[in-house]
Amino acid sequence: MSSRKIEYSIVDGLARMVLSNEANKNALDLQACEEFGVAADAICKDQSVKAILFQARGSIFSVGGDINGFVENKDRVSDHIIAMTTGLHGGLLKIHESNIPFIIAVNGVAGGGGFSLVCNADLAIAKRSAKLVAAYTKSGLTPDGGGTYFLSRLVGRQRAFDIFATNPTLTADQACELGIVSRVVDDAEFDAEVEKLAQMIVDSPPGALSGLKKLLRDSPNATLQKQLDAEANSIAALASTPSTMNRLLAFVGRSKK
Repeated sequence: MSSRKIEYSIVDGLARMVLSNEANKNALDLQACEEFGVAADAICKDQSVKAILFQARGSIFSVGGDINGFVENKDRVSDHIIAMTTGLHGGLLKIHESNIPFIIAVNGVAGGGGFSLVCNADLAIAKRSAKLVAAYTKSGLTPDGGGTYFLSRLVGRQRAFDIFATNPTLTADQACELGIVSRVVDDAEFDAEVEKLAQMIVDSPPGALSGLKKLLRDSPNATLQKQLDAEANSIAALASTPSTMNRLLAFVGRSKK
């Protein structure tokens, strides 16, 4: 059995990252954070990757940061946490700055860093039985893992403050209503739906979803004029590619029949 806590593979355009720390409820400890950074770097450098799917083994997605590790390193806890966040944040930044769609499959409880991780997704799909809770401030901590960056953009600053400050346990359906996850499926259908969704993203027309991710990622910091120009340049560039033009020609041919 592998001793790795973040396993990854790349097959037919789909990169899988799997959190495999079941014995510790898939906690994000130092090893997991460092391995996340290494895996993200390798995946984002691979030109064949069309989508990244992040999953977790077992019945828990992740309880978040390894509090036991904090206590075990209490005499150097600041250095320990900086080492953890260096790996995790470095990997998240690489994925965010890439144009590769990032899919997260939430198979159970997502707490603390696991909650923040879900907020990073371009598309998050959850089991109906999954629960999500921020939990940081209840322990006297502030969020990491990009939580304060992404959650405020997903739900608004005031609601993000409320969620982080009061730590409600959200059902998957509530998280979907808030926009933290985009799809909720019944538990029995979850694995099949995750595979179907990931394959749909991989099989999308070349450049379309990577271009979409870039436009959506850059839009919060753009003026309307800058975003309109980016949209114009993106659609024009894609339309001029042979693969897209062939699709357009096929569409016109079908519509004339």
